[in-house]
Amino acid sequence: MRVLQLIDSLDAGGAERMAVSLANGLAQYIEKSYLCATRKEGILKNDISETVGYLFLHRKRTLDPGAVMRLRSYVKRNKIGVIHAHGTSFFMATQVKLLHPKIRLIWHAHYGHRATTSREQNKPLYYCSRNFDGIVTVNTDLKQWCMDTLKAKKVVYVPNFVPSERFLEAHKERKNEIVCVANLKEPKNHMNLLKAFQQVHTAFPEWQLLLIGKDFNDAYSKELTEFCLEHGMDASVLRLGQRDDVSQILSSCAIGVLSSDNEGLPMALLEYGAAGLAVAITNVGQCAAVVKEHGKVVPPNNPDALANALIAYISDEDIRKKEGKRYRKHVLETYSEKAVIPQLLELY
Repeated sequence: MRVLQLIDSLDAGGAERMAVSLANGLAQYIEKSYLCATRKEGILKNDISETVGYLFLHRKRTLDPGAVMRLRSYVKRNKIGVIHAHGTSFFMATQVKLLHPKIRLIWHAHYGHRATTSREQNKPLYYCSRNFDGIVTVNTDLKQWCMDTLKAKKVVYVPNFVPSERFLEAHKERKNEIVCVANLKEPKNHMNLLKAFQQVHTAFPEWQLLLIGKDFNDAYSKELTEFCLEHGMDASVLRLGQRDDVSQILSSCAIGVLSSDNEGLPMALLEYGAAGLAVAITNVGQCAAVVKEHGKVVPPNNPDALANALIAYISDEDIRKKEGKRYRKHVLETYSEKAVIPQLLELY
């Protein structure tokens, strides 16, 4: 079996990390694994295994016949049997399918907010879905939405997973650091987190908040900057941007946090588990179902509840360490490569 992961960019987003992890992980199970970035390369290119075939298409616009023909030629030349399209790359994958009908096309739905939208808001996806041989969703709400809204032959929920190399040994002495791995954009709601951290900062000024993710330097970013300056937190809230050493950073932090309004199944949540962090998250998407009783789950857009969860962990180091260890074991058993990839192979 030969399978190609198709993704628009290699920036450090959740869907992009999943595409790279799948390409790398599948290489151990199938004849040949491939990955294609259609529009933009990025920091995750460095994570692609040498065993994975790689193509960058240099797509310039939504309708780019030249890029479609280059991808079709690559698929035929390498005898690829399955295209696994992530996120918005479904449109290009559909064009290749129409030109090369023998290919099997799988679409991967990553973004939890889509489950709140209508068919009318997803016309291109709806029409393209007639050509999908299967759909993979990252949570059960998305699965139901796809079954109700789209025209694919088969829809399955397959959780995201953490590559085995992410399960690093934690530092013996963790720093007084809370970490959030999420690009600075909606619906990640960093303002919710900053309002919660303001309470933490007042009670425990020695603690820091690390924000890992792309900063778009837009109005969203400016609002966060102004809030930190206004409340004297600019020295305690550190923006690290996109990083290629996320696992190493997580291994020395104490608490992982997500403050989103919408999610699918965030890769960051699984990476927190791999690093053995205590976790405090909002009850959105598949987050609560993943964490179960191994972390603290609070309502979305409720800074007081999130602050109370963080302060509870900071105030009790023993509980923090015990829950971090239990969550790590849970993620290893349920959301590791070995647990998830066989489900995808069956779909392929």
